Amino acid sequence: MQLNAKRFFATCLAMVLALSLLMPSFSLAATPKPISTIPYDELPPNVDGQYHYLLLCVDKWVNDSKKIGNTDGIVMVTLDTRAHRIMLTSFIRDALVKKPDGKTGRINYIAQNFSPEDLCRTISSHIGVKLEKYILFNFSQIQDIIDYLGGVDITITDAEASYLTRYAINKNATKPVIRGAGTYHFNGHAAVIYMRIRKAGGGGDFMRTQRVRTVLSTLADQCREITYEDAKALVSSVMEHTTLTNMNLDMMLTAMDQAFQLKECTIEELRIPPDGAVHPITFAGMAAQELDWVKCREAMADYLENSFLVLDEEQEEALQSQDDWGLSLDGGFDE
Repeated sequence: MQLNAKRFFATCLAMVLALSLLMPSFSLAATPKPISTIPYDELPPNVDGQYHYLLLCVDKWVNDSKKIGNTDGIVMVTLDTRAHRIMLTSFIRDALVKKPDGKTGRINYIAQNFSPEDLCRTISSHIGVKLEKYILFNFSQIQDIIDYLGGVDITITDAEASYLTRYAINKNATKPVIRGAGTYHFNGHAAVIYMRIRKAGGGGDFMRTQRVRTVLSTLADQCREITYEDAKALVSSVMEHTTLTNMNLDMMLTAMDQAFQLKECTIEELRIPPDGAVHPITFAGMAAQELDWVKCREAMADYLENSFLVLDEEQEEALQSQDDWGLSLDGGFDE
């Protein structure tokens, strides 16, 4: 009897110790840190000549009139006709944000639970940049646009190759047939599956956002030789394969004109969060990422504002002869 009592108390002690070790993580999950944002109405106007568009992809293959779905992909495209730059900024889908109702939640639930416009405003207040225009696609629409462009060349690792060939795509989805690490020509369906890889090869959602940027930047590179008429046809295809947008045809054509001016630019990339501004957390029973949004805004400001104007030789000569132009080192004109 005495031995059983000892075992009982030893078991209880072990359970108490185990629970004490688990408590910090439960505490973190219940109380995420307050999120620092800037009210949308207090955001400064965007830099003249710098245009931002939010591309969203929901986790559905077909349209659903009742619920648009979670935003599986979130990318901000910045066309900077002032500094002659194209920039892609991707956001991890499980980042914790301050929702429109003031509560904390994951960023990928906002569009479906509130609206895509609310997602624009939420992202704006977190990164310090006003976002107004968005285009929302589903997986099939992204697939069709990539096919319209003739597919995309993607370089993959052995781990990605193994995942794609064992679980996700048929052997005719790439040219040549995938045999391991290397560069292959992906059709639209295979490219979408590649962008959705999360577990293969490690990196989780961080590598998923990188794969999205890789496909978008590669497609942009493939369009460098596109003609103006081809660009207009591409706009028509985008309009046809869009679930939801607050841009009309004229706005799309304006964005196309901006992009067409920059088709020779090198594509620049940024991930939100940047390194050192994130740590994992369990929130509402789900894996999530708690971001240091102050650091994110600093990274975004540096990315967008601390650039230099790319000048051609004629402009450089004119600049040298006109000191009163007042060109600042951080890329803008002093006014």
